[in-house]
Amino acid sequence: MRSTLLAAAVVAFVTAVSASTPAYAIDDEIQVYLDDINDPGKFGLEMHVNTTPSGRATPDYSGEVPPYHSWRVTPEFSYGLGHGLEAGLYVPTVTDADGTFYAGGWKLRLKWVPVKPKEGEAGWFFGANTEWGRLHRSYSESRYDTELRVIMGYHGRDWLVAMNPILSWALSPGYRGGGPDTMYGWKVAHDVTEGVALGFEYYDGVGRLGHELPHEFQEHTLFLALDVDRGPLEFNFGVGRGLTDAADRWTVKAIVEFPLN
Repeated sequence: MRSTLLAAAVVAFVTAVSASTPAYAIDDEIQVYLDDINDPGKFGLEMHVNTTPSGRATPDYSGEVPPYHSWRVTPEFSYGLGHGLEAGLYVPTVTDADGTFYAGGWKLRLKWVPVKPKEGEAGWFFGANTEWGRLHRSYSESRYDTELRVIMGYHGRDWLVAMNPILSWALSPGYRGGGPDTMYGWKVAHDVTEGVALGFEYYDGVGRLGHELPHEFQEHTLFLALDVDRGPLEFNFGVGRGLTDAADRWTVKAIVEFPLN
């Protein structure tokens, strides 16, 4: 059964990426949020890295670093507050195709997961994550922004399904109004051996809430993703294929967790 599911996953991924489509977006963090929370008083550090071997090479606005051949490296510091709460700080950076480095600003976050199964058990999880950012123009046309991400999913015995509806608002004068931008993140993973899971992540940016863009202008990207959690070694690695003209053709991403205490 496990080998059949894995074979079907590989076939589905190859079929999805075989269509020829051009390019567009990349972000500082590409992930579907789950129910992982630091224990109270515990610090954590994750390093988010992604690059675009094939994608948009022209800026969308003056000062933007376009995705093509840029590297985005974002340390994420976290601290467990207890009662299902975790605080975090992102410090995004970007290096453009010519090797010029830009600091991206900062983002604060607060994650809350009040419903989750016990460690190693199956069950549903629910929560939310909110972020507030002050970003440089290399990263965002609006200097100030905020985001609300709903976290939901189910842990099976050896599989996982999760979904993140994401709403984001530009807060700088001149960029407000019109409703939040809307994106959805999806994740399906199946354990192939102890501490190793293989699956898919799917991200679709559909436009403003209640005013979706035509499909060809939406950003749809499918990732084949590997998750490893073996002792001190914990990371996520994915290769993504854009499925619409508004998405970058190829994106490669990794998230590496470093134990601090």
